[in-house]
Amino acid sequence: MIFRCKNCGGNVVYSPERKKMFCPFCESEDSEEREDGVIETSGEENGTAEGTVQAAGAGQPVSRMAAAEGAAQKKVTKVCPNCGGEIPMTVNTSATQCPYCDNYVIVDDQISGAYTPHMLIPFHMGKEVCKKLIRDKFEKCIFAPTDFLSEVRMNGIYGEYVPFWFYDYNTNCTFHGEGTKVRSWTTGNTQYTETSYYDIVRDMDIDFVKIPVDASVEMPDDVMDLMEPFDYKELQEFKPEYLSGFHSERYNMTSDLVESRAKAKMQEDAQKMLHDSYSGYSSVRKMGENINVTDSSVSYGLLPVWKYDYSYKGKEYPFYVNGQTGKLVGTAPISKAKVWAYAGTLGVTLAAILCMVNAIASLV
Repeated sequence: MIFRCKNCGGNVVYSPERKKMFCPFCESEDSEEREDGVIETSGEENGTAEGTVQAAGAGQPVSRMAAAEGAAQKKVTKVCPNCGGEIPMTVNTSATQCPYCDNYVIVDDQISGAYTPHMLIPFHMGKEVCKKLIRDKFEKCIFAPTDFLSEVRMNGIYGEYVPFWFYDYNTNCTFHGEGTKVRSWTTGNTQYTETSYYDIVRDMDIDFVKIPVDASVEMPDDVMDLMEPFDYKELQEFKPEYLSGFHSERYNMTSDLVESRAKAKMQEDAQKMLHDSYSGYSSVRKMGENINVTDSSVSYGLLPVWKYDYSYKGKEYPFYVNGQTGKLVGTAPISKAKVWAYAGTLGVTLAAILCMVNAIASLV
């Protein structure tokens, strides 16, 4: 699938700044026409969606490493509907860019059927804004490699929609415990302490909406956790137009496989809400606590992330930017040559200062 401009035939992309489809060739807005025609040419996928990891079953947890092996990035090629060139991609790719004509192509069968996203948050910031965010953050890192923030390198920044599962839970949370309040006072030379005991009972119905868990083996969990929060009030109904101009992958980890992370987040928040409801006691002895899920549902969506892949001395330094809020995650590399050069310059400067001090001292 590709989106062409009605006016000039150019590749129409979604513009985060305009919040609509835009032709970068003739600058027309909302002029897109959908054209299908991406054909697989090699590396055929199995009918059961090879590259998607299923849950192992009750009592058989699947590690993320095992999941990564199960969702191995098998390579396939598709024919570009614009130039006919073969586009290399993985079995999980749902949107990418042709390396020959630079047109953005959407893979129909990766956003249909069981892989149809229910919703997504569109990109709110464009590539140039993202580049500025990274430069503003790291421009004072004097030991970073010279080309780290160069225009040539940063032109490689690309936007990617990351697949997520969103879990909704209706819960009944109960707590039973004994709380104490201690009061002390002094009369004359005598100090008194009074301890009061209270029976604490809580029964709360708590609804959790859209607890996010990334559904991609390739995206590190800790990175996505650090990029939160996203504003889920801005979730939109999924339309393939949003993918034009960006890269995207469909999920390769099923909702059953990763639900344990959602439940862990839910239980942590539920326990905090219960705890906050009985704060104010000197001490609390827990006698019973229960978090019971009365109803649940799961939906599939995409979240926007800008990515800058920087390689230095054989090591990868990936940087991620929340495509909605601009929150940045990443650590700048250190150039040892710059460190030694700085140390040498500092040493020469100190030596010169010492010589001046000694010269002045000899004149006194």
